[in-house]
Amino acid sequence: MGTRKRLISPTTQPSSPDQKPQQQITDPPIAPPKWGFLFKLSLFSIPYFYLIFFHFTIDSHLRRSIIINAGLSLVGFFVTVRMIPVASRYVLKRSLFGYDINKKGTPQGNVKVPESLGIVVGIVFLVVTIVFQYFNFTADSNWLVEYNAALACICFMTLLGFVDDVLDVPWRVKLVLPSIAALPLLMAYAGHTTIVIPKPLVPHIGIEILDLGWIYKLYMGLLAVFCTNSINIHAGLNGLEVGQTVVITYAILIHNIMQIGASTDPEYKLAHAFSIYLVQPLLATSLALLSYNWYPSSVFVGDTYTYFAGMTMAVVGILGHFSETLLIFFLPQVLNFLLSLPQLSGYIPCPRHRLPRFDPQTGLLTGTNDGTLVNFFLRKLGRKSEKSLCIYLLIFQGIACCFCFMLRYFLAGWYK
Repeated sequence: MGTRKRLISPTTQPSSPDQKPQQQITDPPIAPPKWGFLFKLSLFSIPYFYLIFFHFTIDSHLRRSIIINAGLSLVGFFVTVRMIPVASRYVLKRSLFGYDINKKGTPQGNVKVPESLGIVVGIVFLVVTIVFQYFNFTADSNWLVEYNAALACICFMTLLGFVDDVLDVPWRVKLVLPSIAALPLLMAYAGHTTIVIPKPLVPHIGIEILDLGWIYKLYMGLLAVFCTNSINIHAGLNGLEVGQTVVITYAILIHNIMQIGASTDPEYKLAHAFSIYLVQPLLATSLALLSYNWYPSSVFVGDTYTYFAGMTMAVVGILGHFSETLLIFFLPQVLNFLLSLPQLSGYIPCPRHRLPRFDPQTGLLTGTNDGTLVNFFLRKLGRKSEKSLCIYLLIFQGIACCFCFMLRYFLAGWYK
């Protein structure tokens, strides 16, 4: 999180013949990606591929598609790593940069940090997912329309996020943007609009399946609004926005593989495979961005990335038919939203940046009374460095995802 400063071109004055031309001051290149940190994170992929190749018996055509998608995602990872330094030079030239507020008063606090680098992730993601259609979908595929509608939503949201970074639109407008971006999916959605009634409630209601009709599509739109904005407001630390996305996407991948391996319904398997086709590229490109955004951050992701990542996960949950599970994965974001609600609603004054206070003498953060999960953790755990606080929050994100898996395990066969 940083405060973006826009440069205003000074009024040009005619130069006299005696004046010497001034040398153009160029910004130093950004720090290289943190490969050691990425290697540690890559070890978490071992359980995922173990489930695919050894634990579950997955249809050969589905496994082939997942592996092709993983290969394309790996290419997208390296392209993103290569393109972020290139894009950072261009955004610095256009004065899209920020100063790290959590390092104010230190030499790092005076460094121009390129802003809105989420645009690189969004573009590479879209290229990878579009190219993947050639290997997996045919012209008469039932999933092709919804797949392209999902990509249209993600592309639309990425564009609107970049517009927000450039124009800095107010919060009330930000709430509307995901509703607009979700329109392609809502209009093209041809799946069921029914929900399964929990078994304990069936004797009282008298039906097992309830058709919600247009209410279900309204729910889809609201889910898109929540996912995009919840990622956006649970921020303020180097690596937090991308880190929470990486944790959630990894949990989504494990969930999808478990559902494919345990199910015998071909349509159900395709729905979760559809989710994997979008989440693997999201995880790969996000890891590339995290290598630059992890503490100390050399780039800022901007609203472009938070909107893009939130919309992608919302689309995946909707079309994969596991929106309830997705909301439990988003438990920290739900808590952060509830803590933020008094300020977001205007009941309590809301400052522009609801960040903790930074002490340049000690390098530690102190929690304020603002209603965010970041400040709540600091108030309960005491003063922390920015890096350690981010790690605590990401561990809490992982615990929430593990809690979701435990909940599904204990309620299986009883709840639904």
